[in-house]
Amino acid sequence: MKLGLYNAILHDRPLAEALKAVAGQGLTGIELNTGGFLPPLHVPDMDAILTSDAARDDYLAQFEGTGVSIAGLNCNGNPLHPNPRIGPRHAEDLRRSIRLAARLGQDRVVTMSGLPAGEEGGTRPNWIVNAWNSAALDALEHQWGIATPFWREIDELAAEHGVKVALELHPQNLVFNPAGVRELLERTGAGSLGVELDASHLFWQQMDPVAVARDLGPLVLHAAAKDVRINPQAAINGVLDNSFRRLGPDEERTNLGGDEWANEWPQPAAWDFVAIGKGHPVEYWTRFLEALREIDPQMWVNIEHEDTELGREEGIALAAEALREAEAAISAPTNAG
Repeated sequence: MKLGLYNAILHDRPLAEALKAVAGQGLTGIELNTGGFLPPLHVPDMDAILTSDAARDDYLAQFEGTGVSIAGLNCNGNPLHPNPRIGPRHAEDLRRSIRLAARLGQDRVVTMSGLPAGEEGGTRPNWIVNAWNSAALDALEHQWGIATPFWREIDELAAEHGVKVALELHPQNLVFNPAGVRELLERTGAGSLGVELDASHLFWQQMDPVAVARDLGPLVLHAAAKDVRINPQAAINGVLDNSFRRLGPDEERTNLGGDEWANEWPQPAAWDFVAIGKGHPVEYWTRFLEALREIDPQMWVNIEHEDTELGREEGIALAAEALREAEAAISAPTNAG
């Protein structure tokens, strides 16, 4: 396997320092954010790179001799958002990311399937969590009617540029599990769409990432390494707890496009994102890497650090150590009795 880091946690520093931090943890790749929810801070000259060979070469020269290469591009956002200030911009960021990947010699772009409104004229995304009634299925059919032509277009663009688009199975999206993946592919006939397997969002839905990897097989194109810890509060409020707090404009908060912002996590939380090893032992991550290696021995598995109990470097170090240990366990010969 190839082990890297998604760069969002290192947006507090320039690219050169971020590359040193990645290499210092024994990782060999960096997945670069190129738009969507977050700005492309480590690719500030994107427009120039898309049009100028000299700008492209200058950008790629920053990686030479660092021991770190580009490990895919990331454009997570909501390209189907009904707000005209959000959806079209995220969609165009995705198109630009696909073209940028081809310019940089990359063949993986990570994103999300997106989520439209649930009815004509709706202004906010509507995630159907449990479609037990006919109205919910009507809303889903409306959403698929919006998603299908968009993803057919993106699939054609990706194929034209020799790029595969890996959809993160993320709740609050139309596609968040294998059933949704297969429905999208059946509706679009896409050949350049697949999955970015982020174990964390599967864990909290009570899914088994190893089982999901084996179920999807070659549809898994890319992977993220982030753990989840289920807390005692889950026994009270369940994993769909909505006790989030709205952050005010005078507080530090992350803009998600337009006038949408990330909220403060429930306290106490039913579950938390944690560094690799804090939610599931190294033995589990060994099986996770084994399942991915069966699909593609050269797949990138990139750490995503969102553990609020740990600092940036501390969390990356802990996750990197656990992943390296898991990788070593795969390669270690089995002792014969």
